[in-house]
Amino acid sequence: MTAKSEDEADTRRSAAPRKGKDAGPGITNPWARPQRPRREQPVLSREQIVQEALALLDAEGVEALSMRKLGTRLNAGATSLYTHVANKDELLALVVDQVFGELPMPRAEGAEQPEVWRAAVEGCAEDMRACMLRHPWMVSVMGDVGMVYFGPSWMRVSEAMLALMETAGFEPREANDAMGAVIGYTIGSASVEAAWLSALKRSGRDEQEFMDEMLPAVIEATKDYPRLHRLYHTAVQQDVADGRDSGFLTGVRLVLDGVEAALKARQQQG
Repeated sequence: MTAKSEDEADTRRSAAPRKGKDAGPGITNPWARPQRPRREQPVLSREQIVQEALALLDAEGVEALSMRKLGTRLNAGATSLYTHVANKDELLALVVDQVFGELPMPRAEGAEQPEVWRAAVEGCAEDMRACMLRHPWMVSVMGDVGMVYFGPSWMRVSEAMLALMETAGFEPREANDAMGAVIGYTIGSASVEAAWLSALKRSGRDEQEFMDEMLPAVIEATKDYPRLHRLYHTAVQQDVADGRDSGFLTGVRLVLDGVEAALKARQQQG
């Protein structure tokens, strides 16, 4: 079976009528599906499938993932995998949530103080960015896996972040919107970085080497655009990785400036 025909088969599985709890239109919840009783369990487990899929994605990217290839790596047929996951989209949701399990839980203690909650949210954003850069394939699937934000790992992080924001003084809806603003910035920024780092990996060059080669041409190209020219001329003098780190933190802090200003304005209005 080719990758294309396998994807078509996955689509048919997703569209096929479902029975019982999963009956009706919409996306099913892979975490709600009960595991088979131990006496019926095959040698292969869902946990093994998810771990091997993660290893494959980290090594070769999302384009390389197919149920057939994954089955080969596990010394099992693709049919055995479908015992545990309905299709590739469901598998990706499970793997993404496994990755989210790497994120530390933010703590709400002391979050009544602005410097405390801001530092905690900033730390969450840094942790999420680092997680996505360790697993750059995530950026291409974050918008496609409908159930990923309802997996247990992400829900634990979300619940802890909401508790943090509510302790800081945000109303529940405000807390959710503020969290969404920070996460949206983080995912967007990390997506650009991950694409850049993946391109570097394919080129076989290191980041600083690539920039050292490219920047003279960029400076020449921007000579008629004084603001851009100054910006890139300054960039020549900065370590590239340090520049990415500081740029990300500056962006997070600007988002938090707006979030904090909105909180203060609402509190002043009573």
